[in-house]
Amino acid sequence: MESLYLPQIWLALIAFFLLYYVVTDGSDLGIGIMSLFSHRDAERGAMMESIGSVWHGHQTWLVLLGGMLFGAFPVFYAVLLSSLYIPMICMLVGLALRGVSFEFRERAASKGIWSRAFGIGSLITAASQGLALGGLLGGLDIRNGIFAGDIWAWLTPFSVLVAFGVIVGYTMLGANYLILKTQGELQERAYRFSGTAAGITLVVAITVHIWVTFKYPFTLEKWTMPGFSTGMALLLAAAFFAFVFYFRSLVQRKELATFFCNIAVILFSFSALSLSFYPNMIPNLSPESISVGEAAASSNTLAFMLVAMAVLLPIILTYTAFVYRTFRGKVTIDAAE
Repeated sequence: MESLYLPQIWLALIAFFLLYYVVTDGSDLGIGIMSLFSHRDAERGAMMESIGSVWHGHQTWLVLLGGMLFGAFPVFYAVLLSSLYIPMICMLVGLALRGVSFEFRERAASKGIWSRAFGIGSLITAASQGLALGGLLGGLDIRNGIFAGDIWAWLTPFSVLVAFGVIVGYTMLGANYLILKTQGELQERAYRFSGTAAGITLVVAITVHIWVTFKYPFTLEKWTMPGFSTGMALLLAAAFFAFVFYFRSLVQRKELATFFCNIAVILFSFSALSLSFYPNMIPNLSPESISVGEAAASSNTLAFMLVAMAVLLPIILTYTAFVYRTFRGKVTIDAAE
């Protein structure tokens, strides 16, 4: 009986890794996107300095996430990569460009070009992740368990909307992280970016939720199911109040509360959207939607991986907490020049 729950346990673990990656590396990418709006290289340098000690570790979570998907849900991994090949490759190019910009800027005589490369790489990565997410949520043409659609099937008005939402959402996260790590003029700019990005993100998120609900009839039916509809309503209400407290924290200039309210918004919104599709792991309008159980590996594989994860995850989290504690504190523009 325990093996029946292994796919669900692994789904929860992967959801945790995904959310952690979005919050941490999403903040890094958001700072990169914000740097494109700065006209002072010293300011862009301060933005890069604010994440200079942690961005390597944040990208590691993406690698771990890919490995976990490959091992725990090989069918999902195969369909995802074959259908979203182009945005995935673009994402890797963006990540590589961002990584190179950090190393080259530190040693370059003219730092401006690499500061810009950092922003461009961040924008490419965020847009690629958004297009991939939009392509997945928009539905994939699956036949006999494999992707049978066109290589450009992911590129739709819906995926473009989702990509725009991801870019703005990452900017919101990046601004809130800068609020924690900076002070003075740069922090004030981060506050302004945070408020603007939050307003746009709210509109896009509501639009995407409504679009998905009416695109997939089975998600709409869940709202009438006893128990489930109450849970969904509570999650959406929690997301709404998290937004309310978020804007309240911005007005009151509360640094830590703003960032944690941002995390709460992501958590509740992501949970509501994911539960709308559950147990389908790959949404599709046809009967060939792939469920969590169908996409999962064998019980023996899942059990073996779970033992390894029980050992590794506490070590990873402990090391991550140590890094954040070691490099805590504010970054100034003068120190980054």
